[in-house]
Amino acid sequence: MYVVSCIKQVPDTTQVQIDPVTNTLKREGVPFIINPYDTHALEESLRLKDRFGLRVATISMGPPNAEATLRKSLALGVDEAILLSDRSFGGADTLATSKVLAEAILKLDAQDDVILVICGKQTIDGDTAQVGPGIATRLNYNQLTLVDKIEELDLTKMKIIVRRKLEGRHERVESSLPAVITVVREINKPRYPTVPRRLESEDAEVKVWNNQVLKLEEQTIGLKGSPTMVNKIFSPQRDKGEIIGDGINDPEGTAKLLVDKLAAKELLPF
Repeated sequence: MYVVSCIKQVPDTTQVQIDPVTNTLKREGVPFIINPYDTHALEESLRLKDRFGLRVATISMGPPNAEATLRKSLALGVDEAILLSDRSFGGADTLATSKVLAEAILKLDAQDDVILVICGKQTIDGDTAQVGPGIATRLNYNQLTLVDKIEELDLTKMKIIVRRKLEGRHERVESSLPAVITVVREINKPRYPTVPRRLESEDAEVKVWNNQVLKLEEQTIGLKGSPTMVNKIFSPQRDKGEIIGDGINDPEGTAKLLVDKLAAKELLPF
């Protein structure tokens, strides 16, 4: 049985700058890393492997240099790494990306049952949180998002129980398998690769699947299959805040000051 972890190579956002002319990210000279949320998805996949003896596969869609990202996953203990790379995949939005990833997961499922797909909650370069749910929809798998704990995995009854982190509370959910889950940072602490595994990963095979392997219609993938596009990227501009009143010693007076300011800016609904 497979647990599939979808990971993405992203630019290190701490060193990213925006081109003021084109309003796009400057990628030249910027180091690439595994999307931080995906490191937690990968770790959770490996923990399930340790507990249940499941086979772990990592899948990443990207250019040829994304192979380095997949080698990092092999160094952590992944059994199989697959790079989805083809010019026809380029320029994909989340809709087209989820289509290619879902097709690759189906191909793996034909080899052995895929019982669980684990993705990070979102990527730090797109922040849409759409790819995981998109994969689930295309595969017709149950989807469990914002998971911060896998409480139970029963391979006999083919069910999973997870805890979801919601605003101000948690939710405990049971689902049948196969399923797609997206995880938050709180779910675990990622491990470090051992030296022997790191050395082994240098010679390990990273499978490359292009569109000759997946056989998808080019009008449905990549830029051609993407109904959305990024119009502009910019750094958020924030004005300095203002402290008004004394909320500790005079809460009522401070509240009145706040209401008056909002009213003056016509920000109140009444």
